[in-house]
Amino acid sequence: SVSILKNRRVVFNLKGNEYRLIVAVAYQVGFVYVKFIGSHVEYDAVDADAVEQF
Repeated sequence: SVSILKNRRVVFNLKGNEYRLIVAVAYQVGFVYVKFIGSHVEYDAVDADAVEQF
């Protein structure tokens, strides 16, 4: 499943909610920037609207 957050961020639930992928979407230019990849437990420890892992 997918959740749309503020700051043009989108969270993808992967492998049955075992992992999370957070991306920032630049809609005007069609780019997607990976901001975080981690387990559900690691995701719970970050601020999805501000994380900059990559």
